[in-house]
Amino acid sequence: MAEADAVVVGSGVNGLVAAAELALAGWSVILVEREPDIGGFIATEERTLPGYLHDTYSSWHPLFVSGPAFARLGEPLRRHGLEYRNTGEWAIASAADDGRVTLAHRDPERTADGFAHQADRAAYLAALGRLGANMEAIGGLMGGELRSPAALRHVAALLRGGGRQGVERWVRSVAASGRGYLRAEFRGDEVDHLFAPWLLHAGLSPDHASGGFLVTLFAATLHGAGVPVVAGGAGRFLDAFRSLLTTTGVRVETGTRVDRILVERGRAVGVAAGARVFRARRAVLASVTPTALYGTLLAEGSVRPEPRDEARRFRYGRAAMQIHVALSEPLGWRDARLNTIPLVHLTDGSGSTGIACAEAEAGLLPRRPTVVVGQQYVLDPGRVPPGAAALWLQLQEVPYTPRGDAAGELDTAQGWSPELARGYADRVLDRIARHAPDLPGKVLAVDVIAPPDLARRNPNAVDGDPYGGSLELDQSFLWRPLPACGRHATDIDGLWHIGASTHPGPGLGGVSGHMVATTLTKGPRFARLARLSPGRRLRG
Repeated sequence: MAEADAVVVGSGVNGLVAAAELALAGWSVILVEREPDIGGFIATEERTLPGYLHDTYSSWHPLFVSGPAFARLGEPLRRHGLEYRNTGEWAIASAADDGRVTLAHRDPERTADGFAHQADRAAYLAALGRLGANMEAIGGLMGGELRSPAALRHVAALLRGGGRQGVERWVRSVAASGRGYLRAEFRGDEVDHLFAPWLLHAGLSPDHASGGFLVTLFAATLHGAGVPVVAGGAGRFLDAFRSLLTTTGVRVETGTRVDRILVERGRAVGVAAGARVFRARRAVLASVTPTALYGTLLAEGSVRPEPRDEARRFRYGRAAMQIHVALSEPLGWRDARLNTIPLVHLTDGSGSTGIACAEAEAGLLPRRPTVVVGQQYVLDPGRVPPGAAALWLQLQEVPYTPRGDAAGELDTAQGWSPELARGYADRVLDRIARHAPDLPGKVLAVDVIAPPDLARRNPNAVDGDPYGGSLELDQSFLWRPLPACGRHATDIDGLWHIGASTHPGPGLGGVSGHMVATTLTKGPRFARLARLSPGRRLRG
């Protein structure tokens, strides 16, 4: 039996951030991970050919470098080898099948200069200005407990800044879909073309609520932080954390699957992993889904029936897949401007992306998938051999259990067989070839990671959903992870819930891990106050 101040279950970005921040504050920490190595959906591998370094899953770090976890850990991580490569000018682009290309510059005004309508230029800059003027309050709500007295302070700040009408405008943007918001605010289609596909990175479609709020947030983040990638591959991010955790005394137990959380007299006191027990003197932090926490890890009778029942009904979103391509040399894009853009969406905007999402949610393989084309080598040439190139392709509109093919071309009867995965990959490559006709002659190797592969890699990716559960409005903000437990403190003293399934949701920000670590290191009284919610009294 081992013992520490805190036991952290799961070593995705939130578990890593929480463990590091607790250790830097003087806590002893045990980090327990099921897989042979730390990282969750962070890894770099030679998945195609020797000399080609592919970020196997996630790759882009704008949420991390612009967030509170990096503000706390950035300097220690730099000392342990973390470096970023980022774009200085043009950051992202979207390319439509009719040849239209829309680009976003790091400078919002240069981005707006590309819009056809003067009114759209003014509306775009005004939306960013409103967000900037209220960023402290919005950031406080997105990076804090919504069901807490502190949230009232941020709402009051919004009222002071824009009055009742200003607050209502923010509320409407949360209630609006991305498509609806963009149609209401802009005459042209440039902003829609650029940012509607970014809603996929939040697990949404253009027609889901809260998209109206998120498109402006995405735009501001990309203008402010760019699209940074880790120098040498995302695996170097793990190297820096591994070194930091070692020097701060964190005990890392990989290849260790936690079976249950130990609860004694209403308090979490550790975890059991087979015959092994890891005791926690002060806190247990679980970076898991509600399904796992309330359905498996906590014994019957240790929690109220409401969260257990809601966890059984917790919904997961669309699945995703990754495709890695080794190229003999860079693509010859029809629009040469795309040669230097690190991240390109192949989409017509809300139209084609909305259709593809609807097809996937109906169980069909989309006829025209939105393709996220990553060209990390543009920022970090050392990832590929001299003169070569590689593509990082992400598909966020696929069903976990395909019932058919919207194009009527692929046989889905055997599910995600290797043949189906490669057939769908060929469809994706064909779509890229419409924009870069020389692609077929430059492909040296292709590696496909299908939805079941994602689920096997990470237990939090239930049904191949990499975002820890659907982010539709009733499972977001106040209601994430669950209506009965819409906060990180659970009903069990000493047990804290972190990860993509909790507020503020998925992404490589590490925000929930940072939030809980900050709460715990401010002392017992602050931690007890953080557990307050309407209708609930402090325990013991």
